Amino acid sequence: MRTWFITGVSRGFGRLITEHALEAGDNVVGTARRPEVLDDLVAASEGRLVILPLDVTDRAAVFATVEKAAKAFGRLDIVVNNAGHGLMGAVEEVGEDDARAIMETNFFGTLWVTQAVLPVLRKQGAGRILQMSSVSGLMAVPTMGLYNASKFALEGLSDALAQEVAGFGIHVTLVEPRIYATGFMGASLKMSPMSTAYDPVRVALMAKYADGVPGDPVKVAEAILQLVASDAPPRRLLLGDGDFDVIVELHQERVTEWRSWESVSRAAG
Repeated sequence: MRTWFITGVSRGFGRLITEHALEAGDNVVGTARRPEVLDDLVAASEGRLVILPLDVTDRAAVFATVEKAAKAFGRLDIVVNNAGHGLMGAVEEVGEDDARAIMETNFFGTLWVTQAVLPVLRKQGAGRILQMSSVSGLMAVPTMGLYNASKFALEGLSDALAQEVAGFGIHVTLVEPRIYATGFMGASLKMSPMSTAYDPVRVALMAKYADGVPGDPVKVAEAILQLVASDAPPRRLLLGDGDFDVIVELHQERVTEWRSWESVSRAAG
């Protein structure tokens, strides 16, 4: 029986992963800003689900909550950094408060949780950390620059982290889903004030993705269960059939561009 620690379990991926972990017979400690929304799951969990209130942007609260989580079932095996939100707005449009808020939640919130759980996992000599990133951590999308920035930062942090903790028996995986039918495009998405100057960019973006259909989020939870069952987990797990080819092609284009400027690059010493 494994014990999971999952942030942001009130809806979306967090709730679905919680449900699948419970169905697998595991214990879960979940966090939410409003724990009462999980009362139904707690009641049906037969004591295997504990929900703790948490705002991941509060570093002191994060450390105190992780301490409680580790005591709830005696250990932490799988940590899922899921709490976060989206932000739409061209780089010029995003105000300071919104810019800082998304970094505080998506990047610093994940950093605080990661720092808090590492002593527990190191002492155990084992553990999994799953960082819920996004395809937006691999490619930039116009009018989502600050969201991209939060996920690009998470990717760099987690890449370094994976190398730092491998010797302690801790595996780190960046989970990179495409757009799924969760609350991301609804309650979890903030909008910056729009300038008409960027209307053509938005129109082109809507046309590009007009035929796009969000994926089934249940499949993400199923993939996560497959991931944690593996003895050789990947550093990155890209989720979503449609964007898989897009990401591969993007990386191939980058290599081609680097090669086309290779002489200039090498000449720079």
